Amino acid sequence: MSNIYEAMRRAELDAANRAAAEPAPPAQLAGQLPAANPIPAAPVPPEPIPAVVSTIPIAAAPIPPAPIPAAPVIAIPIPAADATAIASAPMANAPTADSAFDLANIRQVTWNPSLHQLPALEQRGAAVEQFRSLRSRMQAFRDLNTLKSILISSALPQEGKSFVAINLAITFARHKGRRILLIDGDMRRSTLHNLLGAPEGPGLTEYLAGKATLTDVMQRSNPSETGAPLPPGLASLVFIPGGLASDKAGDLSGNQRFGRLIAEAAPHFHWIVVDSSPVNLVSDGVNLARACDGVLLIARGGRTKFESAQRALAELKASNVLGFVLNAVENQPAASGYYGYDQYDKIEE
Repeated sequence: MSNIYEAMRRAELDAANRAAAEPAPPAQLAGQLPAANPIPAAPVPPEPIPAVVSTIPIAAAPIPPAPIPAAPVIAIPIPAADATAIASAPMANAPTADSAFDLANIRQVTWNPSLHQLPALEQRGAAVEQFRSLRSRMQAFRDLNTLKSILISSALPQEGKSFVAINLAITFARHKGRRILLIDGDMRRSTLHNLLGAPEGPGLTEYLAGKATLTDVMQRSNPSETGAPLPPGLASLVFIPGGLASDKAGDLSGNQRFGRLIAEAAPHFHWIVVDSSPVNLVSDGVNLARACDGVLLIARGGRTKFESAQRALAELKASNVLGFVLNAVENQPAASGYYGYDQYDKIEE
């Protein structure tokens, strides 16, 4: 029995030794709850990104002016079945004050004008009234913006640009004796000297080439040999012909001398009218237009194609195109009998 008790005691000792060798659980204070797993904090949502507001001031787009109603087409009956109609787009210029420009310093030559090509010299008639209407529109346009020098051009030849240019210049000159400068800028095929019956040169070609001064190329008409006053429109008209035809017209038109010519002459004239070559064929007219305040394009009724007119506008996109003149219009409206309209031709210009 003693052996049995000894074995039992030895087993109890072994168990006690094994228990002593195991790590004891952490002691707890009386009444202390077992440690709990930490509750993770609720995720804090990110702050919303505010909408980006531009702080860069943006210039407001200018409010376009109210559109000006399109002007009605005005027909100008021309002898020999020619006619002219004017449809102008809005554009204008402030008048320049008179300056002491002595016409006596400009050389006088004898002119023999081709009267049948210059209806603006007539005392009365529908043609005179239509050019007066065009003159009035140009004057009204320049009350809004700068407009003193006007270049007359067309898409193609034989559309009447020279005819409109010279008659518009004469109509300007007839109004209160205004001083007008007429320039033949078609240096390849100048024709204005033929219409005025004036010498061909020296003219614009010589001036742009540096072979003549501005005064050298200017001319005005002699008084009549009979002592009669010059026709209204010629007495205060100063003319610069095209000069000798040049194969370097494109280069000459692109130099800076034409701009200086306009700048030097502008203070001494009320209007400057420049005839030019067709813009769809050569660059001369486009080059000259850069120095002018506005451009009038000429189209010929029944001949000028719409595509040609569009191309001419595109060629002059860097210039101020005032409108179109529709030339050689057939079946133009007859205004001469409207309320005795002819009686108004006697009104002072």
